[in-house]
Amino acid sequence: MDNDFTYNFIEPDKEIADFVENLGTFQNLSDEAKEVVIIPDGRIDLFFSQSPSEPFHITLLGLETYPEQRYIAPHTTAFIISFKPLAVEYILNTSIADLLNIGKELSPDFWDFKAEDLKDFNHCCTKAIHKIKKLLPQKTDERKLRLFELIYASKGEMSVQELSEKTGWSSRQINRYFTKQLGLSLKAYSTILRFRASLEHIAQGRLFPELNYTDQNHFIKEVKKFSGVAPKELSKNKNDRFVLLSVLKGK
Repeated sequence: MDNDFTYNFIEPDKEIADFVENLGTFQNLSDEAKEVVIIPDGRIDLFFSQSPSEPFHITLLGLETYPEQRYIAPHTTAFIISFKPLAVEYILNTSIADLLNIGKELSPDFWDFKAEDLKDFNHCCTKAIHKIKKLLPQKTDERKLRLFELIYASKGEMSVQELSEKTGWSSRQINRYFTKQLGLSLKAYSTILRFRASLEHIAQGRLFPELNYTDQNHFIKEVKKFSGVAPKELSKNKNDRFVLLSVLKGK
């Protein structure tokens, strides 16, 4: 890890695990902007951040479908809540269909977070978890819970038809739900999850498909589509540009 760029990610309490994948923080401690490449990972991120050049602000980022190069300003501190798709409907109470590959600024007093909260990661986690628990629904549609349980367990490899049969929810209704809430189809989302599962292998230097890819060429093509580079270059992760890969390597 770059000594001037630090990060920490933790898994949430079981009580909110259907809605939250992890909570994290990162800091760019250097005097120069840090280049990172954001790659699709199937999560919806809520960012609380500040730097000398940017006042405290809160941003909700939609799902990504392609890689994007970004720069983190010098001396930036950020706290991130990475949500699973169910949170869009049940915790955030909104649709992110119009946020595909983009983000939107939220009110600076969203969830009562303040700039000084960012100084203490544990405090941020406690505050966020407390807020999310207060927002937990009394009842969640069992079909949706089962659907996402199967999607995650199969690493995106279960077909739409099979998911439909196992949840008792028609393919048409499932795709309508995905398009309305997330802005993409179930198949497109599952492809992103399969790519993310492949990252775990690539992080360990295993550069051949271990999931349901047609062949090596198909695997390379998909990795390039979602990361911008071939598996070998992605594995090298020069300058820790691919933060998600760095986190996986550190596991």
